[in-house]
Amino acid sequence: MIKHHPTFELIQAFVNGELPASLSAGIAMHAEMCPKCQHQIAQLTDQIAEVSFENDYQDNLAVAELNIDQMIAAITDSDDIFLPTETVEKFVVFNNETYVLPKALHSMTVGKAANIGKLSRSRIQLNENEIHTSLLQISPGGSVPAHTHKGFELTLLLEGSFHDDRGEYVKGDFIMLDGSHQHHPISTEGCLCYTVANDALHFTQGINKLLNPIGAFIY
Repeated sequence: MIKHHPTFELIQAFVNGELPASLSAGIAMHAEMCPKCQHQIAQLTDQIAEVSFENDYQDNLAVAELNIDQMIAAITDSDDIFLPTETVEKFVVFNNETYVLPKALHSMTVGKAANIGKLSRSRIQLNENEIHTSLLQISPGGSVPAHTHKGFELTLLLEGSFHDDRGEYVKGDFIMLDGSHQHHPISTEGCLCYTVANDALHFTQGINKLLNPIGAFIY
């Protein structure tokens, strides 16, 4: 059961089209899996559409003189039949594991996988300067060393599960963290995550601190 969701402010910014493509895609993918947020997005979208319609109606009321016959003729004049486009599933493979990609990723270019230990990461090519967007696979029994964040970090679980000292995360969970958070994700059975970060990780424990120069590799 999904327990972690985008904040209302993030959903509102998503509906208003104010987020970068990386975060917008994360919310869209979460909504595919979360009826609660899907409903909230639909409600906000309807409210914005209603306000927009009312404004347009008031702006055009004084000058709108529609020719009904011309409108009907334009609608019935075309013999074109528009059929819905069939959805074709797209896949990604990490370490012989095949995953179905969410619809929001179908039009995005996923780079070649890079591996370090039980972690595999492919960059998603969005060209958002300091914001890095990736698919991250943690193989069974793998983990990301304990770390905090120099900027923000979004992790959306697409498949599988992982846990840290705050609890268990499952498919669909939307986890937004910043420099005030420290965690050590561990995946017993393996997982695939969609991640967005605007700065490198900062490892905080023991010998893992030596990995800080490559903290940008993972996210």
